[in-house]
Amino acid sequence: QVQLIESGGGLVQAGGSLRLSCEASGRPFSDYALGWFRQAPGKEREFVAGISWNHVGKYYEDSVKGRFTISRDNAKNAMYLQMNSLKPEETAVYYCAASSSGSYYQSWSYDYWGQGTQVTVSS
Repeated sequence: QVQLIESGGGLVQAGGSLRLSCEASGRPFSDYALGWFRQAPGKEREFVAGISWNHVGKYYEDSVKGRFTISRDNAKNAMYLQMNSLKPEETAVYYCAASSSGSYYQSWSYDYWGQGTQVTVSS
């Protein structure tokens, strides 16, 4: 079992930045590929970014490439999402997730989820 807790969400103006954190407890963090997803009201949960267990593979949804950066620190059992140039349409609850399958883009491939952190981008 892995327990995931997100933090770092909040209210930011369009064009601003936030850094989300995801801390884990339970099984070794390094056993898992990790990902960030988001879900806006009335919309499906969507993939934002993913990172392999060894940091080598990093994957991004097209609209966030060049603005968001995913990273992880296995020694601290932590993952981060640096979000720059935020847009109002990116207002959503952001979730971190852990996958033992190594498939990043689909939510069904993740075994564990955090409770989410709200990100609100004002125009």
